[in-house]
Amino acid sequence: MQSLPPRVMRDYLFDALNQLNIKQIFGVPGTNEIPIIDGTSYPENKVEYIECLHENIAMGAAMGAARMTGEPGVLLVHITPGIAHGIGNLFNASRSQVPLVILCCQQQNELVTQEPLLSSNIAELAKQYCKWSHELRTAYEFPLVLQRAFKEAKAPACGPVFISIPWEFMMAKPLPGLPERLPGITRIPDNFAGDADEIARLAARFAQARKPLIVAGDGVGYAGATAELQRLAEAVGAPVVLQTFSSLANFPNDDYHWQGELPGNQAMLQALFGEHDVAFLVGYSNQAQVTVFNYADGPLIPDSVDILYLANNTWDIGKNYYGSHAVLGGVKASLEKINQAVAYQTLTKQQLLERDERNQHLSRLSLQRRQDWQAYLSQARLQDCINPALIPHYLAQTIVARNLAKEFVYVHEAVSDSASFQYLMPLTQEMSQPISYYCVSGGSLGWSMPASLGIKLQPRAVQGVTPKLVINAVGDGSSLFYPQVWWTAAKHQLAVLYIITNNREYHTLQNGLEEVIDSYGWQPKRKPLTLDTDDGADYRNYEVDYLSLQHPQLDFCQIATAMGAGIQGRVVAKVEELEPALTLAVDYVLGQNKPYVLDIRTQRDPQAVGGSALANGVCRLPSLNYFHKALLDEISPDAGSYLA
Repeated sequence: MQSLPPRVMRDYLFDALNQLNIKQIFGVPGTNEIPIIDGTSYPENKVEYIECLHENIAMGAAMGAARMTGEPGVLLVHITPGIAHGIGNLFNASRSQVPLVILCCQQQNELVTQEPLLSSNIAELAKQYCKWSHELRTAYEFPLVLQRAFKEAKAPACGPVFISIPWEFMMAKPLPGLPERLPGITRIPDNFAGDADEIARLAARFAQARKPLIVAGDGVGYAGATAELQRLAEAVGAPVVLQTFSSLANFPNDDYHWQGELPGNQAMLQALFGEHDVAFLVGYSNQAQVTVFNYADGPLIPDSVDILYLANNTWDIGKNYYGSHAVLGGVKASLEKINQAVAYQTLTKQQLLERDERNQHLSRLSLQRRQDWQAYLSQARLQDCINPALIPHYLAQTIVARNLAKEFVYVHEAVSDSASFQYLMPLTQEMSQPISYYCVSGGSLGWSMPASLGIKLQPRAVQGVTPKLVINAVGDGSSLFYPQVWWTAAKHQLAVLYIITNNREYHTLQNGLEEVIDSYGWQPKRKPLTLDTDDGADYRNYEVDYLSLQHPQLDFCQIATAMGAGIQGRVVAKVEELEPALTLAVDYVLGQNKPYVLDIRTQRDPQAVGGSALANGVCRLPSLNYFHKALLDEISPDAGSYLA
């Protein structure tokens, strides 16, 4: 075992990591980073360097680690190209409020003004997506800046911090006047309740609502406050919708108040919110997740809705809409006080009756939704092609059968199939916690496979979750961003089950194109090869095929084998092969403790199952939001239809 050499400036970093029990640094090696990377070779520092093959992989892996541990994920990037390569996931981290400390080893301080190789104003490059971005002016700053960086990344609302360090500073001997070791990292807890008087006023208004609505944002999941929000939904008789592209499971999907995520469409959002007199926005950070918007059509939340806020930061309160009442405080602690205040309200017999009727109505709708989904799945099993909804259905059965309650983490980037995964995976009160589900709010693709690395490296996680089984479902298009992930997974024997939902096209872009056509009346003059083409069609009859991944055909198992020697996997193309293949794959990663890849050739248009080949008729993909179903169907039948 190597003994530690005399301390140098880089060792303040290891002081910080040890104090926070952070066990990994992620990165792509560059010459400037070697002094820090070298520090990970000493066991006494208790930190492992996880080598990735692209900075955006390192960024995503650090995000996954942060999600599991609750502490900042740490990574090293290499000067200008390094942070530029990582911007996509830096944006995701910013939008999803993921704490990161990004260390960038800048060129020699005395040389930067002369514009040396690879150097630029990198602190400015990262600044837009960071809570704080700073370049050291002197090595003396390093302990101070480290303490501030880790403090700020973790302070509510969490987020990335970027530190540019002239690399020669890291090799210098400790400077006179500096402490021998980093004294500590200041922590700012957010487990405090908001103002008692404002809580009382908010509770009184919400309890009196005739048509209340709750929007559960990521602040609920990060605070572990789902139980408190469930009690509130029951107390007021309100449906619960989740923010679009939720980063966590912000409400259990087996609670009958659950209605899935908000739609990403202006007219649908207006119709949904317009059905209510009061909307309580709880930890709701990303409030305008739409791609097409017309001011002349009015705001996403109509002016007729009385808006109430709860968040742990001021930015998410009143960001886009005036609120009559607003509570600034820890989400969990404040919800507990709001529940108490609601219970103190005196309601008339008529109000109590209406509340109970709302709850009973929601319960009936939940049962109808479950029955409709079961009917849809029953018909899907009779098809020749694999309907992607069957994947989470069989996965859930396997997870429950193996008694993996709070021992699985599902990483979701099967963007075209979000509804079925969000509803059918066991993201329930008994089986999961909010961090059992991992997505991002930014929408920059290619993040999930990198995140799976950081997740699986953690033996234990916050909220009582153990990532014993890590499942990453990712679309074929998204998986092609960073297949180099499989090299790191193989090197470290990270037992992740990678499920490629391979529909052989950019299906999400097809959906986006359809929205553009509907909204603007514009469409491409040259017809692209898209999902309306049968698999047997001659693709050469189409003028362009930029939305297709059919030719040449991709085999993701072969790609994984090429990237990571020894990674096992299989292609699944028949519906009767799907259930045994998923069961085998789960047992393989659990038993062999190695990664495994399933390339599942899914149906290109999973909306409808059945037809002339089935006596039972046609079945549409069911909605998640049954409370607002009639309203949403009226605007877009395909977005919220169920049994035909």
